[in-house]
Amino acid sequence: MEKKLNDKWIGIEEAADYLGVKPVTIRGWIRNKKGVPAHKVGKQWKFKCSELDDWIKSGESAID
Repeated sequence: MEKKLNDKWIGIEEAADYLGVKPVTIRGWIRNKKGVPAHKVGKQWKFKCSELDDWIKSGESAID
């Protein structure tokens, strides 16, 4: 079974950098339920790079 290279957990700051947006943008996507694949761990939001990649590729990230 092949492990995905981008399958690590990152925080909002790293996710924003990874996607090329500001952290406030990601917080807005979460708050407005835009489908961003975010997971709450304690009081922090965490993301898997592979899930962010899949979300982008699916087209769900597109602005209406």
